[in-house]
Amino acid sequence: MPRVVAIAMSGGVDSSVAAALLTQSQDHVFGLMLRLWADPHQGPNRCCSPVDVERARQTAAQLGIPFYVIDAQQPFLQEVVEPFIRGYAQGVTPNPCMSCNRLIRWGFLLRHAQAMGATHLATGHYARTALRDGHWHLLRARHPDKDQSYVLSVLSQQHLSHALFPLGELTKNEVRQIARQRGLAAMDRLDSQDLCFLGGSDYRDFLASRVPEAYRPGPILNTHGETLGAHSGLVGFTVGQRKGIGLSASSPLYVIEKRVADNTLIVGPRTELARSTFSIGELGWVLDPPRPDAPDLTVQVRYRSRELPATIQWLDSSRALVRASAPVAGVTPGQAAVFYRGEECLGGGIIL
Repeated sequence: MPRVVAIAMSGGVDSSVAAALLTQSQDHVFGLMLRLWADPHQGPNRCCSPVDVERARQTAAQLGIPFYVIDAQQPFLQEVVEPFIRGYAQGVTPNPCMSCNRLIRWGFLLRHAQAMGATHLATGHYARTALRDGHWHLLRARHPDKDQSYVLSVLSQQHLSHALFPLGELTKNEVRQIARQRGLAAMDRLDSQDLCFLGGSDYRDFLASRVPEAYRPGPILNTHGETLGAHSGLVGFTVGQRKGIGLSASSPLYVIEKRVADNTLIVGPRTELARSTFSIGELGWVLDPPRPDAPDLTVQVRYRSRELPATIQWLDSSRALVRASAPVAGVTPGQAAVFYRGEECLGGGIIL
């Protein structure tokens, strides 16, 4: 029996090619695009600008599939943007893309797609799924340089039972080649690396306009407690940051810690940045939590960071202690620590 597949379209080359590949099957396909919130002072949302909407509409017309735009501005503001603002104000560095995948794409959008008759929701993410022994498994993309399983680690069994990732076996070059062969409207569109709701602006400017009270001056100390200078507000910094600290030194300084309790910024050399032990909360697993004695676990602490062998120790039902095999740079409160076993993504939690 043919599936009814809603393809989440953004006007970009990845979702456009994913849609094109789906139309080559026996599936009934239709396109959905979310109209997401953007600060009116920052420009349009980069995932759904008027140009992007028109490009996605043209692609759907080229492929001969229906196309619909769904207003998701309010849920996106509440579920993604406002937690991003609160997180920075509280001294952490959230990853809004993971919240968007869990609550907007695989929450709000999936519900709308199902209400329109869809049995599955497809996206242009580079990842794979496999059904084994009645359970769904999330796997890295065949080509790891574009793998996006890290940001999909928040998906559950229920989500994956409706998920399709048509690009999981392809490289980016192959995707662009297909787009050019098909003459798709998005074939030459460049990838965007910025947060979509910033409209190309710096996140510090956005935060200054939304939570100006969070910009309180305070001291900058080194890890020995010596005062090196002053900062204009912890909200404008993130752990691991090197540029923009505003200090001159004989060797580069990095943000080591944001001490919210006394509004203090701690900086030091890169050697003081790495950590091999850290705790995580807000745990979520694709299937089952890994065993503490599992010998083959690896952990990844940033979207593009390398994975390292690690162990996990449960502190209670909602927190765990992670021990990596070597010090890891970029362990940042608010970011996700995601566990893998080989090519399989197991899930993870938020770094505390």
